[in-house]
Amino acid sequence: MYSKKLTESVKKELEALKEAGKFKIERELEGAQGPEVSIAGKKVLMFASNNYLGLANHPEIVKSAHEAIDQYGFGLSSVRFISGTETIHKTLEKKLAEFLGTEDSILYSTNFMSNLGFFATVVDLFGGVPSGTPTTKSQVAIYSDELNHASIIDAFKLCKKENVVKRIYPHGDLVALEKMLKEDEDKGYRFKIIVTDGVFSMEGYLAQLPKILELSRKYGALTFVDDAHAVGVLGKRGAGTPEHFGLHGKIDILSGTFGKALGGAVGGYVAGKKEIIELLRQKSRTYLFSNSIPPSVVMASIKALDLLKDMPELLDKVKENSEYFRNGLKKLGFNVLAGEHPIVPVMLGDAAKTQEMSKKLLQKGLFVVGLWFPVVPEGAARLRFQISAAHTHKQIDQALKIMEEVGKEMKIM
Repeated sequence: MYSKKLTESVKKELEALKEAGKFKIERELEGAQGPEVSIAGKKVLMFASNNYLGLANHPEIVKSAHEAIDQYGFGLSSVRFISGTETIHKTLEKKLAEFLGTEDSILYSTNFMSNLGFFATVVDLFGGVPSGTPTTKSQVAIYSDELNHASIIDAFKLCKKENVVKRIYPHGDLVALEKMLKEDEDKGYRFKIIVTDGVFSMEGYLAQLPKILELSRKYGALTFVDDAHAVGVLGKRGAGTPEHFGLHGKIDILSGTFGKALGGAVGGYVAGKKEIIELLRQKSRTYLFSNSIPPSVVMASIKALDLLKDMPELLDKVKENSEYFRNGLKKLGFNVLAGEHPIVPVMLGDAAKTQEMSKKLLQKGLFVVGLWFPVVPEGAARLRFQISAAHTHKQIDQALKIMEEVGKEMKIM
């Protein structure tokens, strides 16, 4: 009886998504990730991957993964603190910390888990009001950009509500952020944390880190940056948004992933002061109760950091390709968000139209994904192109030609 009610409710919800043109379809790749992929027996151009440096199927990455399986096996069947830590895990954590300019780092299964793990640990450990205190105020205040990643939003939900004050400021509005910080100056919060994405994944916008860091120091707050879409892309050495702005080693806490530019598999991290990292090793539930990252991923991630150091031209190439594609779209007359990141959004507004265009592009050999509410705000549907260092100018020109054809057909340009 009750299961039937649930099933009927689920069916209605799914039908509503389909009618609104918001039903997501998973395209099945028939081979490795790259600038071209095979879908349903057809080669298409891939412009919908976080494979910014083209390392997802790089022969050196693949070789390292194979060698790791030969030497260390497939998996460890354990969490880190029981029998799941190998020397290579500690090697990667040390190498990553040196790369990011922090004292230490800790590996998580994904960056989603790293964000959940950090905030739940810190807020619930230090945010509780001591017994006998004549106040009911929460003792950790978090100031978060409204466009921060879903993992950050969900991390706040895991925190006990009595332990945290959540202050959401309009995207990039640092005047509003400072007003909040000023209002909270004398409220006696134990900690204040300003939280921002380094690169906002739906827009490709960069956080204003210099000003954010200035505010954090002025008002005694910690700065937390989720740099998932920046590491391996921005900065002279690819060390991310802090390096891009000349703030390398100056951000209190960084989180990120090996699942995008750095090999494209899985694996997240938090990097910062050694005491904070040690606390997470002792208390973070998403670390303590998740299996260790497989040896193949660990060794491939080490190799990815080595390749980034040995092949700095990849950073130049992805930047050049991004500018070339962005300028090409503008010349064709598309509404393109400004930016310098390889995320290049083409704004269409309507969800159904976005989904239709994505389908037509794929039929002509161009794979790009449409995004709509609730992934982006209502009325702000878009095609999100993602450029790679592995793309050739010929492939980019082909993509632009297909965009022109479909744009004219749909009367969008």
